[in-house]
Amino acid sequence: MDHARTTISKIFNGEPRAYTRFNLTQNMEGDNSHVEMKLSSDMDDEVEANGVGENINQHNHPYYPSKLNQRSSKTVCGFVIGILFLFIIGYLIGYLSNRSTDKTEIKSNCPVFNEIAPVRAEAVYSLDWSDLRALLKKKLTTPNINTNLKEFSSASHQAGSTEDEALANKIMGKFKTFGMSTWTDEHYVKVHEPGSSNNRVLFRGNIVGTTEGYLAYSAVKTVQGAALYAHYGRTEDFRRLQELNIDVNGKAVLVRAGLLSFSEKVANAASLNASAVLIYPDPVNYNIKDDTALFGHVHLGTGDPFTPGFPSFNHTQFPPAQSSGLPSIPAQTITIKQATEIMSKLGGRTSPDGWSDGMLRDTMYRLGDDGDIITVEVNNVLIQKKIHNVFGVIKGYMDADRYMVIGAQRDAWGPGFARSTVGTSLLVELARTITDMIKNDGFKPKRSIVFASWSAGEFGSVGATEWLEGYLTSLSLKMFSYISLDEVISGFDSFKATASPLLYELLESTMKQVSSPVDATKSLHEQFAGSNWEKSVMEPMGLSHSAYPFQTFSGIPSISFRFTSSTKSYPFGTIEDTDQNLERYTSYNTLKLAKTAGEVVGLVTLRLVHDHLLKLNMAKYTSVIRNYVSQIRSKVESCQMSGRLPSTVTMQWLLSAQGSYDRAASTLVSAIRNSDLEDMEQCRVINNRIMRVEGSLLSPYASLRESLFRHILLGSGPHTLAALVDHLEAIKGGLESADIDQFKNQFALATWTIQGCANALAGEVWDMDNEI
Repeated sequence: MDHARTTISKIFNGEPRAYTRFNLTQNMEGDNSHVEMKLSSDMDDEVEANGVGENINQHNHPYYPSKLNQRSSKTVCGFVIGILFLFIIGYLIGYLSNRSTDKTEIKSNCPVFNEIAPVRAEAVYSLDWSDLRALLKKKLTTPNINTNLKEFSSASHQAGSTEDEALANKIMGKFKTFGMSTWTDEHYVKVHEPGSSNNRVLFRGNIVGTTEGYLAYSAVKTVQGAALYAHYGRTEDFRRLQELNIDVNGKAVLVRAGLLSFSEKVANAASLNASAVLIYPDPVNYNIKDDTALFGHVHLGTGDPFTPGFPSFNHTQFPPAQSSGLPSIPAQTITIKQATEIMSKLGGRTSPDGWSDGMLRDTMYRLGDDGDIITVEVNNVLIQKKIHNVFGVIKGYMDADRYMVIGAQRDAWGPGFARSTVGTSLLVELARTITDMIKNDGFKPKRSIVFASWSAGEFGSVGATEWLEGYLTSLSLKMFSYISLDEVISGFDSFKATASPLLYELLESTMKQVSSPVDATKSLHEQFAGSNWEKSVMEPMGLSHSAYPFQTFSGIPSISFRFTSSTKSYPFGTIEDTDQNLERYTSYNTLKLAKTAGEVVGLVTLRLVHDHLLKLNMAKYTSVIRNYVSQIRSKVESCQMSGRLPSTVTMQWLLSAQGSYDRAASTLVSAIRNSDLEDMEQCRVINNRIMRVEGSLLSPYASLRESLFRHILLGSGPHTLAALVDHLEAIKGGLESADIDQFKNQFALATWTIQGCANALAGEVWDMDNEI
């Protein structure tokens, strides 16, 4: 027996008195197989205590042999028991090694379907990364995507319509078929629709063509003004007009569609007291028919503008309110044909260089004069609609209460094939693929994945924003990423993305692992990244991106990307957004591009739910903050040298906050490097610190009613660092809009927001670097 014990003890490199315990990972049915083996040198004493020895006279008992025979029996018994233990150990080792490759069918009580408490004490065994990549590529198929495209395409599915609801039911049915837990939430939102009296545009007293398109949330009124051509309606375009001493006040401004959202064009014109805005698609940008109407919205924000900052639940009782982003002037889209009729007859000065490169027939692109009177009549009607968001969830096996969301817009004004059908089809295919990997291949995501189908996206991400507003507190604590599938394909020769800096590194590594749909011998990175991938691929996140409210309102690291055309704008928001047109824009590679897009989303998703630590690079914000601080410092010094800013304004505290963030990020990186990543509880603590970064960059001092997008680096409003730079520029130029006291106030609040983010990243209160 002693020999057997010694042999087994040596196998485990432990002392004979130690306990050796084997815990089998929680199996798919939810129970725990547990084997405990106790090895003790006190075993003989325990035997005597149980009555064998002192209480029996072995010498006189007829059934007991001599002591020599007893020793032989003990020795044989010991070897038999030792061999038995070794057999059990070998069996357990073989069992554990085979569990990772066994294909086990998901039962009804799998965490994918039912709520479970997070498992933190032990690691959950799953497939390695190379296996996951291969499985995703194999299971995400073009035939399935093609089937979805056909099933979810519809000639009309406007938000809140019966067609929209039918699509929602189809998607929910798919999620249930995959075995996912599903739910919906409904909102009662206010949207604009064309009134019984059509909107009209008159030029020099005559009606100009037929006006079928409209812009939701435009001011409803009739106004007149002299025509003024303002290129794309950007800030720099209006600045150019001011440099030419051209007054925008009271003018009816004509601008091209493209480069920025309709709402930003209208806001820029309204800020200079224009009377109205007309937006048209120039043939140099759009390859559409002359009489194709444009649809859109002009709310400088997202969500229901009549419930700013709070959700549009039916039971919500708030006094009447409206978003500060609603325009005070009417805005209307016109067709190429209508634009030609007006622009070809404009008088006045010749346009500045670069403004006359359009392709309207017989048009000189003049700026217009006082006799070119335009009348704009907008008769839109505000109505309330009930909309539904649809959700399905794959629950994590370890941190089920931490989740990411993949979302796609479901509604469209017309066919909306590229706008909504492609994204919806990929959403469903990704849900099918990942649930299949769990059912049949042993994949066990550590964290949960929520799949969301949004309604009323055409009105400015209304469904998504209302959901964010309804669950803001919970989401800010538990949701760690958002991926948008909207407008993911509109061309084939260019790849563009917009994302939180926290996700840059993950996106770049993913592009290196996915083959290009244009040239299979190259990766996406090799095909599109060039010598500087950020400059070639990344672009600023703006209102036109559906990920914007997640990033800048909720503080959730978000990403969206698209295959697009480098020459022509795709006809989003028109009846020409069809499957046939998308095939032409993609040179008949729509399915290849869709599969590639699905692989990008799939790999980013799997990486975020597979690894022990979240793949969010908090150190990336260091360079972003440093760049803004450098700009502010340069302009502060310039303003002080010119005497326009008092010397009491100091950069000391902003530089200190920047340094605090740098040190906090570096310290956490170092802590991760020195941590035991097999310690699940320690990983959860680190992940919690990483998850605080984005949300901590939301200004706690900005009102949701006035500034919905509170992110000081990526948002919009006077609280942002970009606004501080612009304010300093106005101070330097001596403009009337410059308010030094307001600047000093925003300067101080932005400084403390950065310091607060550094404190959150540092961890516990005793680890914070706070010298302000």
